[in-house]
Amino acid sequence: MFGVIREQIDTIFREDPAAKSVLEIFLCYPGFHAILLHRVAHRLYQAKVPLIPRVISQFSRFFTGIEIHPGAIIGRRFFIDHGMSVVIGETTEIGDDVLIYQNVTLGGTGGERGKRHPTIGNNVVIGAGAKVLGNIHIGNNARIGAGSVVVHPVPDNSTVVGIPGRVVRYHVPHEGVLDHGLMPDPEGQEIEDIKQKIGEIEEKLRLLTERSLTVAGGDEVGQRK
Repeated sequence: MFGVIREQIDTIFREDPAAKSVLEIFLCYPGFHAILLHRVAHRLYQAKVPLIPRVISQFSRFFTGIEIHPGAIIGRRFFIDHGMSVVIGETTEIGDDVLIYQNVTLGGTGGERGKRHPTIGNNVVIGAGAKVLGNIHIGNNARIGAGSVVVHPVPDNSTVVGIPGRVVRYHVPHEGVLDHGLMPDPEGQEIEDIKQKIGEIEEKLRLLTERSLTVAGGDEVGQRK
């Protein structure tokens, strides 16, 4: 257990430039508390201990604002940055070196049975407020932009944004952290494209109208003559 704690502390120092000391992490990082409590609850859940794993997860939710079902499988060096309102469902599977931000939901889409939550690959970054829903697979090294709603599988080494989420670019593995301020805006680009096409159509109609008026004016002059 001490090895797990040490690895988690090292992960926080690596991922969060605001972390100043081990004591600060122990006292002020809800993601750290939630993950350690989940490790305990998950072991009890696997041992089929009744009720206690859920009690631990609910205590963790009350204490940290992060809800992780004890059945969720979470890999090594998992880091929740800030963490408030994070929800991770029972059949979620998360790989190694995954980073998620506040208000992320890894949930289901309705009344499914069995595997109903997402599987997250290794080295994935999920931006603030993103929702990943259903029994879908998020590939290794994927980046999910803030506020996205992902309901379809995501391939390796891709960046996804929007509602519903769609792939907007591919990147090399282990590329730097997700730059939320420089994410593409596919909906905005589509709106701009539509506006441009409407402008072109309006210009063509204006030219056709001018030509029609010119021809009509010429015919009227000819009739007068």
